[in-house]
Amino acid sequence: MSVDGEPGGELLARVLLTRVIEPGDEAGGRWVRELGVAEVVRRLGEGGAPLPGASGKRWAGMVARAQAARPRRDLEAARDAGVRFVSPGDAEWPGQLDDLGDARPLALWVRGRPSLRMWALRSVAVVGARACTEYGAHMAATLAAGLAEQGWVVVSGGAYGVDGAAHRGALGAGGATVAVLACGVDRPYPRGHTRLISRIAEQGLVIGELPPGDHPTPSRFILRNRVIAALTRGTVVVEAAHRSGSLVTARAAQRLGRHTMGVPGPATSGLSAGVHELLRGEAVLVTDVADVVELVGDIGELAPDRRGPVLPRDLLEPATRQVLAALPGRGAARPDEIARSAQTAQDDAIARLYELRALGYVERHGDGWKLTRQAVMSVRDGHGPG
Repeated sequence: MSVDGEPGGELLARVLLTRVIEPGDEAGGRWVRELGVAEVVRRLGEGGAPLPGASGKRWAGMVARAQAARPRRDLEAARDAGVRFVSPGDAEWPGQLDDLGDARPLALWVRGRPSLRMWALRSVAVVGARACTEYGAHMAATLAAGLAEQGWVVVSGGAYGVDGAAHRGALGAGGATVAVLACGVDRPYPRGHTRLISRIAEQGLVIGELPPGDHPTPSRFILRNRVIAALTRGTVVVEAAHRSGSLVTARAAQRLGRHTMGVPGPATSGLSAGVHELLRGEAVLVTDVADVVELVGDIGELAPDRRGPVLPRDLLEPATRQVLAALPGRGAARPDEIARSAQTAQDDAIARLYELRALGYVERHGDGWKLTRQAVMSVRDGHGPG
């Protein structure tokens, strides 16, 4: 079974190990780091004593998988499906994945034309519940579209619910998106997202740790999330129950020192309970794209000040607003009283009162001036001048 010394032996050895070592297996990652891929493959081929950290039963299973592996066949199947094999040290390898230490992927199978390394440099993860609400789907799609429009790559897991909404939002905006799968990238999962994942591969990237044809398992979904967290500058969780897999992504992002963000939902929604738990910890509350970019973007990419809607009185000159504020909430006041309250001359107050009358804010009442019904209602609604 040895591939050492053969043409492309190092490459074939690493391809073989993607059939043998499960994603996120830190013992396997340590063997590769300490011994090298070729030596690990040689030890598996000999089938002797287990390497440190592997029980006899587990080692026997790994030896059996190694004997059944056909790395050349996997590479051929990948090429036929338009998939390339990217290893640590390759020009396309995203260096931030190295932050995972011995849990770093052995390699990635990549489907799509863009450079994964370049795209990952400016990427944000948008994840959340599979059984999301309409609100969750709307927020995910809106955030993803906005991020895409500002030149960010949206990364998610290709699943139903929030993941799918995020991918569609980015695609709909003509932007970039990456789907990280927990199976072979030539076998889209879930089946109901076959067309979506194919579209992502055409317009963006579909990546995964598992070789062609391999199937997903519950543990592989969970372990896939560490790749999403490490690949991106930050993770936004849109909706998540207490036991949601998307919380695994967020916590992995926190451990890696990435930004962790949450979109709040209704206080009574169980699907937002996990997000709210994150927000009580180290996660940052975000409500729109500007909030996200302020965190993950470069210095100076600040969110705008939050203000209410601009109303006609907001466009008044400060001195005119001061005169408007000087009128009593009920009844009329004489021009000299208004001038004293506004700290201005009586002639100036009268001139501004006529301006306010033209705008519908005040009216003459005998020798005095009073607020119109429109202005009184505005004050009662909490939108007073100033």
